[in-house]
Amino acid sequence: MNIGGVKVGGDAPVTVQSMTNTDTRDIAATVAQINSLVEAGCEIARVAVPDMDSANAVGEIKKAISIPLVADIHFDWRLAIACLDGGVDCLRINPGNIGDADRIRQVVKGAAARGVPIRIGVNAGSLEKDILARYGHPTPEALVESAMRHISILEEMDFREIKVSLKASSVPLTVKSYRLLAEQVDYPFHIGITEAGTLFSGTIKSAAGLGILLSEGIGDTMRVSLTGDPVDEVRAGWEILKALEMRKRGATIISCPTCGRLKFNSISIAKEIEESLAHLKDSVKIAIMGCVVNGPGEAMEADIGIAGGDGAGMLYIKGVQVRKVKEQEIVKTVLEEVDKLLAERKS
Repeated sequence: MNIGGVKVGGDAPVTVQSMTNTDTRDIAATVAQINSLVEAGCEIARVAVPDMDSANAVGEIKKAISIPLVADIHFDWRLAIACLDGGVDCLRINPGNIGDADRIRQVVKGAAARGVPIRIGVNAGSLEKDILARYGHPTPEALVESAMRHISILEEMDFREIKVSLKASSVPLTVKSYRLLAEQVDYPFHIGITEAGTLFSGTIKSAAGLGILLSEGIGDTMRVSLTGDPVDEVRAGWEILKALEMRKRGATIISCPTCGRLKFNSISIAKEIEESLAHLKDSVKIAIMGCVVNGPGEAMEADIGIAGGDGAGMLYIKGVQVRKVKEQEIVKTVLEEVDKLLAERKS
């Protein structure tokens, strides 16, 4: 599947998405936030389209950004048509509230005419009333039935540019739902734990759920849904992919959990280095280790490593022990070595 030039599904790498939390009618603010998301590594952006004014703004937003734009549509199918006219790259519709089959067919016709994919976004919090009544509460079977119902509508119209999501705030429910649907269809999956929570708890919950799915080969594009700055969603998404060694981007910091053997302040040093390199796009592995037990081994496996001693650390570059660095000079030294490494790669 091609979403505005970004491939999703098949052998394509898992992409990182986010969604703006600006008022979509405020074009300047929305574009500024999307640009911030791009800087953090966002590859596909989504905007809420609650009314016609927002739908009319989508076209101007699309012209001003560098990544594909997805329009998130609920309740009113006419908003989807307006967004298609504005040049949106993908539609997300919620089968539980978009309307009857005839209205969905109108959206599909418009998308097909423009070559725009559709994400069927099933959510445990907004299942169709008849499905919810039959199952009593959201279950994996209920979410999958909702998805299959609307997949069939699109397939009956010979529309196959389909992406599917089955989201819940419960990790087990989400995982079981995706596993069940994966047995029945081969469409690209957009994965996420919806309403995951705040930065700390939401990131942990998302890492647990998405880590399970991705490790099983389920998932083609992802959003970490957090209450807060969407830039944090993008950073968390990349950290999950990096932890699974599925993608590389920016600095990967290897640092020890600290213990009574610690002889220098590796906590503040690792944090300062991580914050200083938050903007980095090139992949660099850095080890900041606080003692000599595991320190040398981890430092030797990194591009740049520090193995801690008493008020100092031994510097390693690409597995080679170089020199001892005083504690107060470690941050400066590591950042300088990062610059050297990146310059060498470009030469």
